[in-house]
Amino acid sequence: MQKNELRAIIRAKKRAMTPEQIQLASHDLANQLFDTELYKNARSLYAYLSYNQEVRTNEIILRALSDGKTVAVPKVYGEEMRFLILTDLTQVAKGYSGIPEPVYDQPVACDPSALVLMPGLAFDRQGHRVGYGGGFYDRFLAQEPGHPTVALCYGFQMQEHLETEEFDIPADLVLWADIGET
Repeated sequence: MQKNELRAIIRAKKRAMTPEQIQLASHDLANQLFDTELYKNARSLYAYLSYNQEVRTNEIILRALSDGKTVAVPKVYGEEMRFLILTDLTQVAKGYSGIPEPVYDQPVACDPSALVLMPGLAFDRQGHRVGYGGGFYDRFLAQEPGHPTVALCYGFQMQEHLETEEFDIPADLVLWADIGET
């Protein structure tokens, strides 16, 4: 299956989800993440701010802050994505493609061992992913290859096998939660 066809199928399934399904799955995934050694050992968490029907990350961000971790979230500048330190979830606004971003441009996070949460549309058990098509995470991780990475997704986003390209960077761990039929 071509990436664009797979993206269309997954987007349709995500749009069919109820807010309750999203919330329940997101809570389950947050708990799965909190139980991992990757989370427990991380000093910093580079999370994403949820958009549309993505796995909700607010619970994860708030817990990481209360656990004393530095939290940063992405902001897009042209073709580049930088992670900016976030201490207040109210200091965000629609940015690139309507995705929430910090309203400020500083401070830029600088922890080469920060745990990175990777969004995406489809994943397989080997960590391969199909993103949204911008290549921002692949470029960021190519420039900073030392980061451990975790992808969070719904069960229907898991695929048996995804074809990859040479620039695709897989996640170290993929966690998923089933939501029932959509």
